[in-house]
Amino acid sequence: MLHSSASMEFHHLSSYLIFFFSALIIIIFIKLLFHSSNNSKNKLLPPSPPALPIIGHLHLIKNLLHQSLTQLSYQYGPVLFLRFGFKSLVVISSPSTIEECFTENDVVLANRPNSVAGDHLSYNYKAFVWSPYGDFWRAIRRLTTSQVFSLSSLHKSSGNREEEILIILKSFFRMCKNSGGRRRIDLNYWVSVYTFNTLMKILAGKCEISEEDAGNELGKQRLEEIKGIFTTSITMNLCDFFPILRWIGYKGMERKMICLQNKRDKFLQGLIDEIRLGNEKKEKNVNLIESLLSHQEQEPEFYSDDLIRSILMIMFVAGTETSSVTIEWAMSLLLSHPEAMQKLRMEIDNNVGHTRILNESDLPNLRYLLCIVKETLRLYPPAPLLLPHCPSKDCTVGGYNIPKGTTLFVNAWAVHRDPKVWDEPEKFKPERFEGDIEEVEKEGFFKFVPFGVGRRACPGANMGIRNVSLAIGSFIQCFDWKKIDEDEMDTRNTSRITLSMAKSLEALCMPRQESIQILNQL
Repeated sequence: MLHSSASMEFHHLSSYLIFFFSALIIIIFIKLLFHSSNNSKNKLLPPSPPALPIIGHLHLIKNLLHQSLTQLSYQYGPVLFLRFGFKSLVVISSPSTIEECFTENDVVLANRPNSVAGDHLSYNYKAFVWSPYGDFWRAIRRLTTSQVFSLSSLHKSSGNREEEILIILKSFFRMCKNSGGRRRIDLNYWVSVYTFNTLMKILAGKCEISEEDAGNELGKQRLEEIKGIFTTSITMNLCDFFPILRWIGYKGMERKMICLQNKRDKFLQGLIDEIRLGNEKKEKNVNLIESLLSHQEQEPEFYSDDLIRSILMIMFVAGTETSSVTIEWAMSLLLSHPEAMQKLRMEIDNNVGHTRILNESDLPNLRYLLCIVKETLRLYPPAPLLLPHCPSKDCTVGGYNIPKGTTLFVNAWAVHRDPKVWDEPEKFKPERFEGDIEEVEKEGFFKFVPFGVGRRACPGANMGIRNVSLAIGSFIQCFDWKKIDEDEMDTRNTSRITLSMAKSLEALCMPRQESIQILNQL
């Protein structure tokens, strides 16, 4: 997935490349000669805009990458060929091409492309999200599914999510009481505390930010430290497009990645060592690290500390910020659509009542809540460009040749907002997922892909939906919410909102009269 900051750097690249123009033009010339000798194959390539020398199509990236690619797909079609520097890319942006990719070509497209970041941040590609397709990937995927993502594992970890959301509700209620009945809440901060603490309990059996520290500067400082380590994903960057930049240490990118990885190693190894020492007096495995250390005792060569750290790293990178952002966007949308918030509240009141806080066992009965989560994921998928694929051999998509080694992206943003696929796609309409949900999902399997599709789809989809649903449902059940400024963020026109706008979400919070009794019992 290309980070949005990379698109900002594209505009400043030309001045830097002047110093290396001579070397680059030689490489370009050789590359053009190679391509001219393969014209018969190039005739089968997907449509492509006119390219510039050296930079290829980078000059066409004027907004956020996924939005720019969406505009290009409107012009050139749902299978688009681009060249970013010396990297060839294909962008897929229609349900039919997605279906063709991940049914007929699923095995061929099961690999991930290598990248500079992957070289430094994936533990030599042991991290299962980025590891090559094969026996190793299957073993780690099977392990993480059984230990974390299976229905039985999700049932076991439900108590962690419920405990943490109760702490958040208790904190909101206390802050409101101390402020005369209502309080301005920084949802970005508190939702992040919830997702990080929940995951820490699953992985290590403890909270990273205590209930006492969560409301003060110490907690905020600690959260920022952890987010700084784990919210940087394995993305492609300019050094992947222009190898010469890697050779000269462009902007110290690799040095920064090495420094980041050292910080991750220190944090993750600290968790492992702490539990390894504490387990000398324990017999039962309670959290993921304990379970992995148990496997390590049986197969030490395979379950190395590197492998354990790689699993933990992926859990933090993929399992915290994605849920946090989705909760924030859902709350933003509900604040701008009070009729949807009221409809959700009525559903919760009718199915859960006012004598207890809702829990995960209630979620199957809260169908409209699921519709809201799905509609939020449709409008604001956490990864607008799904993680890239790399064909292991030439394949055909939409009648076009996709050469081996090409980086293939699925533009979920474009598919989710395509007026040919969705009625009024820019509007927040949770009702579009109502009715027989199984039939809706079956009919639109390849038009709704926030978690990817195929054998490399995100295995944590069910956990993510539970995280998000529990938080939103609890917030709406227990509190009334109001926007701080009616003009500050109008999410009715979702086409004009960037993914980062929910980062600073604040709202006025007031305990519901019907919920004060159960809130007092927390």
